[in-house]
Amino acid sequence: MTRAILGVSLRDQIRNEEIRRRTRVTDIAQQVAKLKWQWAGHIARRTDARWGLKVLAWRPRTGKRSVGRPPTRWTDDIRRVAGSRWRQAAQDRVL
Repeated sequence: MTRAILGVSLRDQIRNEEIRRRTRVTDIAQQVAKLKWQWAGHIARRTDARWGLKVLAWRPRTGKRSVGRPPTRWTDDIRRVAGSRWRQAAQDRVL
């Protein structure tokens, strides 16, 4: 749809980044990642005993996994970028 508005076809081989730059539309993947990090920081800064932080630390799988690619958890992406001490890093809003 965006390509039609710009008068650009797939044959022009213009990258999506260039189209987003021209239309000033934000990348949805970056927006989702930003919101995920904001929510993780919000949960990590909580000091009460609500269930949000307990759910993030919960390990529901027991026993053997089935054959194939293992399912990823919500915190796997955060741990890959920030390390296992992501909760301490999340205490700092600027970081």
